[in-house]
Amino acid sequence: MKACAICGKRPVAGRTYTRRGQAKKKGGVGRRIVRKNKRRFLPNLQRVKILLNGTVRRVRVCTACLKNGRAIKAPLRSLSLVS
Repeated sequence: MKACAICGKRPVAGRTYTRRGQAKKKGGVGRRIVRKNKRRFLPNLQRVKILLNGTVRRVRVCTACLKNGRAIKAPLRSLSLVS
């Protein structure tokens, strides 16, 4: 599912406007809207290993949570060489 595991940020519906014509300040009669296409604004999700309830889990987290420190990355495993 395309949602952040921490804040719950998910895709948002929106539109793209297609325009034609020359702008008025460039000497034209103005820009006109030809059509409006539906689109989805997707959150910037990254698959990251984080500490979640004391266990290391690989989940999808948005970059806003990673920057703000809401998602604590899992510590690197220490390799102990037994000889």
